[in-house]
Amino acid sequence: MTVFHFFNCAILTFGPHAVYYSATPLSEYDTIGTSAKAAAVYLGTALVKLVCLATFLKESENGNFDPYQELLKVLINFIDVAGLYFALTQLTHRNISQNHKFQAVGLGWAFADSVLHRLAPLWVGARGLEFTWEYVFQGLEANANLVLNLSLAALGSLMWLRKNKPRILIPIIYACAGVLATMPSITRLHTTSYVLILVLFEKSFGMAACKGGGL
Repeated sequence: MTVFHFFNCAILTFGPHAVYYSATPLSEYDTIGTSAKAAAVYLGTALVKLVCLATFLKESENGNFDPYQELLKVLINFIDVAGLYFALTQLTHRNISQNHKFQAVGLGWAFADSVLHRLAPLWVGARGLEFTWEYVFQGLEANANLVLNLSLAALGSLMWLRKNKPRILIPIIYACAGVLATMPSITRLHTTSYVLILVLFEKSFGMAACKGGGL
């Protein structure tokens, strides 16, 4: 029963990435190399963030809100944006369209995030003797983060790869970029509430970004 629960949670966590790759034209254009490069950039970005967090952040002993520390967290979160910029603009890709490029980069970014943050907890915890909803919610969060990273990649594609952007969309694009980049810092909620906020925000923004950019 515990092994069955582990495989269910693992499929819920990592399965949507494979389904998205197979169900979209990404598989037809063989963009797995682009996704793998984006995943490698994500791992490097995560290492830089870890070093910055360990160097500059200090845990408050009394748990009080420290605006300086929170500002540092927001600034460190923008390292993700820098890494995504590098993945979208500096990596060498196959001759694929802008639409396929941002999807391949977003998919690789999301998969690396799930492996790095969720594989070990699943392997250690989901095989326990007692059933827990924690790893089911973790799988749902991985699905929400997949949409988040695809939306962020679409946003980066609009900002950095599309030359002729509608002027009315420019402030909206940068405002959404700030919200997406700082969401982990401004959202300190229970996992289920966090997942719901991610899903609602990403669905509305992702559709608007894709329609607005013609992606």
